[in-house]
Amino acid sequence: MPIVPFDVLVIGSGAAGLYAALCIPSRYRIGLITKDVLSQSASDWAQGGIAAAIAPEDSPRLHKADTLQAGAGLCDPAAVDQLVEQGATCIKSLVEFGVPFDQEEGTLSLTLEAAHSRRRVLHAADATGRAVVSTLADAVRHRSNITVFEHTLALDLWTEGDRCQGVIVAHEHTLSWWPAGAVVVATGGGGQVFSQTTNPPASTGDGVAMGWRAGVQLRDLEFFQFHPTALKVSGAPRFLISEAVRGEGAHLIDAAGRRFAFDYHPQGELAPRDVVSRAIYCHLLQREADNPDCVWLDLRPIDDERIKYRFPNIIAVCQRWGIDLFQQPIPVSPAAHYWMGGIITDRHSHTTLSQLYAVGETASTGVHGANRLASNSLLECLVYGRQLQHLQVAASPQSPAPGVSETIGISPGEAETLSQIRSELPDIVWQGAGISRSAEGIETALGQLDHLRSRFTTLPITQRCLQCLSQPAQYTLHLEADTLRLWSETRNLLDLAHLILKSAHFRPESRGGHYREDHPNTNEQWQVHTRVQGDQWWT
Repeated sequence: MPIVPFDVLVIGSGAAGLYAALCIPSRYRIGLITKDVLSQSASDWAQGGIAAAIAPEDSPRLHKADTLQAGAGLCDPAAVDQLVEQGATCIKSLVEFGVPFDQEEGTLSLTLEAAHSRRRVLHAADATGRAVVSTLADAVRHRSNITVFEHTLALDLWTEGDRCQGVIVAHEHTLSWWPAGAVVVATGGGGQVFSQTTNPPASTGDGVAMGWRAGVQLRDLEFFQFHPTALKVSGAPRFLISEAVRGEGAHLIDAAGRRFAFDYHPQGELAPRDVVSRAIYCHLLQREADNPDCVWLDLRPIDDERIKYRFPNIIAVCQRWGIDLFQQPIPVSPAAHYWMGGIITDRHSHTTLSQLYAVGETASTGVHGANRLASNSLLECLVYGRQLQHLQVAASPQSPAPGVSETIGISPGEAETLSQIRSELPDIVWQGAGISRSAEGIETALGQLDHLRSRFTTLPITQRCLQCLSQPAQYTLHLEADTLRLWSETRNLLDLAHLILKSAHFRPESRGGHYREDHPNTNEQWQVHTRVQGDQWWT
């Protein structure tokens, strides 16, 4: 437990949270909160790389054009300008920190990914996220003004009026209110709300859910990107097969060995992600005889030595599941990957709530529009984390008086119900708001979700936890940390499911990562953002 209030509390230890903490002026005392351990995040799973216009034949202008094209009319041009123009500076910063990007003859190596017009994706083999996060985590550990709190659960934002005052935290069997002059939310995405996702187990959208409950404005929650090529093997996790594999020359083929992607878009496998994912989805509706739930990614057109150099992690994972990608194609199908929507922020990463900032996948900066351009996400973490060098910190409020002791217990029956809700929810959202959506499917899912939310709300553990969260004090917890985390993440996922389904129902058109089979065309009248605050939706 902190003895004195922090100037800034950062929630999340992925690329966004770590880089933001390093960019905040060193005169401020920073507490970095992570529910796992430092450097364990979705960023750590990022394979492909970071897009930046640093090549002589490239330019920020070309990078902007590609980003706007992928965003399907909903990118904020000023936000994209900020992204592409500051990209080179942020890459230089990472190199100075020591990130081991691949090089060729002393020059940073660049690869091509889908919908990019130039080779502009920097990489560290096929584990770029891991290289970035581990390097930044090491830098954070060496900063004397940053204190890291691992295995610490942020349950809610502490607000008074229109200001964020701190964070309600469960740390070492104590539930308490940690005050701060500013709070930065960098908790990543919410892919675990879907049954099929490339995201790690920790990606439960905590920041967006906490922001929504605190009355912060959110935007474009219906836009979820489904990555076209996630490993599809019985019993295996939906491991992402990087876009860079197709950029290097791999082909998508069906059971007959035909490159079917060109039937749906002239760029074939290198079309924007939403197009490729829907192409696979539509192709699978034909129920191929040999395997009705996947297509195949064939790396054999790529030179063997190039594969070994670029994709050692993918080789190892495929071997673990019995696939020799040098001799056979990899079975793949789409899975939920990246959330374009989130907490609305301005050019300085500030939200609509005073003293609350958001960076990374949690935030909606306006960069991605309706569909993220590949490898722009890590760059966004850096560029918008960098804006916190201008962060203005208010005076920290006083902590609530300590001394209250409460017992929060859970019966075996409650624990079983909680686990059932957590297990059933992702299937409901995948069916209702997956790759292809319709009003009927969404409404069915909303009905099922209401039932789950009712079951969750009536659990005694829920009522007891909510009571404690509503009364500022310090409580001694008599509850296993894993159980409290399951309760908190389930609560957040239920809120996310509600927000995504309602937003998907609200937008009666197809655009970017949002496809409505009952409204399959893009409608110019809906070239607008959807905004959410509380239970109000508007454009």
